[in-house]
Amino acid sequence: MVRPAAADKGLGLGGHGGSGACDHNATIRDIRAWECQSSLMAGKAVSASGHFGRQMRKERLAHGWSLPEFSTRVGFDAGHLSRVENGKRPPSEALAKACDQVFPERRGWFLDWYEESRHWAEVPPVFRNWAELEDKATRLCDWMPSVVTGQLQTEDYARALLCTYPGVSDEAVENRLAARMDRQRRVLMRENPPLVWFVVDEMALYRLVGSPAVMVAQMRQLAAVAAMPNVTLQILPAIAHPATASGFVLADESAYTEHITSGFVITDETVSAVARMFDSLRAECYRASESLAVIDRTAEGWTGGSPVFQARTVASA
Repeated sequence: MVRPAAADKGLGLGGHGGSGACDHNATIRDIRAWECQSSLMAGKAVSASGHFGRQMRKERLAHGWSLPEFSTRVGFDAGHLSRVENGKRPPSEALAKACDQVFPERRGWFLDWYEESRHWAEVPPVFRNWAELEDKATRLCDWMPSVVTGQLQTEDYARALLCTYPGVSDEAVENRLAARMDRQRRVLMRENPPLVWFVVDEMALYRLVGSPAVMVAQMRQLAAVAAMPNVTLQILPAIAHPATASGFVLADESAYTEHITSGFVITDETVSAVARMFDSLRAECYRASESLAVIDRTAEGWTGGSPVFQARTVASA
């Protein structure tokens, strides 16, 4: 594994007699991580993720391809590719492999860089690709306060929730919705799905998202997923708990936690603390059978059979 090392005296940042140049056609093991990870471009430090995107753009332009043309060749959305080029989204293993296929003259540089940079301590957790960890996981633990977690949302519930973001465009809603539904298929519907433990906030069952009809369908969705052989679903009653401050997902030895503006991937010793938090959530939950009964009663309530739900519906009209 390549580790960043201090620059030698008498050498420039590039380590090539002060030229500052990186041999981007060599494999990662032929390059000092310090040179390419910390090299300065236009007087600005470049992250590992940003460097990947710059190299991808450089090769695309060298071939005379527009983003739509490049998108067709590698099989990735043009908007996603643009964000990777600008360092706003991390590259994935699949994208690295696709780049190596369309840029064979780079002799596998993109996958080499991707694999090596994942192990550098200097790469911020936010640049690590959570989707790949989740897709390969054999066990997931999922908690989200206040609303139903994305893995369990119906399409109508997800759309109604996404539409509440201030200033969001219709196009952004549809793109995010498609990504959310795709994530459900990748994780829950794959050939060998992981064992998944969902803890659902009881308050999410009572928070109106969309319409009462949307809520009824969402309750039925919760019951259907709870019946899957690889899934355990429990309801956390409306009690005080420190985990109500943030949602998180555990995937084997990694964790993802988020707040209102961004998310973070955790792969160090902090994962064990997140796991203990999830265990404490489970200890406070209704049993699985009791949780299913709560969901069924809530579904009946959203049809208008309960005065509490009738009052809530009238108040929101």
